[in-house]
Amino acid sequence: MKVRVLGCHGGELPGHKTTCFLLDETLCIDAGAITSTLELDEILRIDDIFLTHSHFDHVKDVPLMTDLLVGKRHKPVVVHGAPETMEAMDKDVFNNRVWPDFRVIPTKEDPVVAFDAIPVRKPVICQGHKIRAIPVRHPVHSVGYIIESDRSAIAFSGDTGPTDELWREINATPNVKAVFVELSFPSSQQWLADVSGHLTPRTVMSELDKLDRRGARIYLYHLKPSTVSEVKAEIAALERDYLQICELEDVYTF
Repeated sequence: MKVRVLGCHGGELPGHKTTCFLLDETLCIDAGAITSTLELDEILRIDDIFLTHSHFDHVKDVPLMTDLLVGKRHKPVVVHGAPETMEAMDKDVFNNRVWPDFRVIPTKEDPVVAFDAIPVRKPVICQGHKIRAIPVRHPVHSVGYIIESDRSAIAFSGDTGPTDELWREINATPNVKAVFVELSFPSSQQWLADVSGHLTPRTVMSELDKLDRRGARIYLYHLKPSTVSEVKAEIAALERDYLQICELEDVYTF
C-alpha cells in the first residue's frame, strides 16, 4: 500500500490542510483535502472514500468534488461510512439546501456519487483490501479503520479521545506496519482535548501503552494549526524514534 498525505491538520491556515489520506491513488480515508491538493485527472481516479465521521473538516471535499465529476466518469464515486455518518451526509449535506443531491445528478441512473453505509466491526472488501470500521470516542459517532492487504496492514484512529476497542483490534491484526494516530492539542490544553474528544502528547503516550506495536511506526496527524509548533516540540522532547509527525505530501509505502 502507498499512502500519500493530502491533509494532516485539524484546521486550515495557509500551509495547513484538513485530514485526507490517499491510498494507491484510488481510495481516500476522509476528504478534507481532495480538491485543494489534487489535479482534476488525479481526482478522477478516486473510486472510493471512507469517512471516519461527519465533522466538516473530514467531509468537506465530498460535495466540493461532485460537480467536477459530471460528464467525466462512467461510474459514481462511492462514499462509505458508518450508518450514522452516512445519515448525516444525507440529511445535513446533500439535502438540496447545503448542497445539491449529486446522488441523482446528472440522473438517478447515472449519478456522480453514491453512498454506502457499511457495518461497524464487520470487514468489507474494497479494491482488494479488507477494511474494518472500529468505533472510537468522539462527540459524534466516529470510527477508526484497519486496512489489510495481502502482505501488510495499517490503521487510522480517526478523531478520538482515549479509547480501547481500536487498540484491541489492532493488537489482534497480523502484519501491522503503521498506525496513524490523531494528535490535536498540546498537553497544556488537555482540558480542551478532553471536552472535544481529541488527544494530546500526554494522552497519545497513554493510548500507545495499550498497543502491541510489534515494530510498527506511529504516524501522528490532526495537529491544530495554531499550536503546531508547541505540539511538535513536545513530541520531539519524548525522543521516541518510532513516532513521526505527518507532513503534507509525505508518501509512505507499506
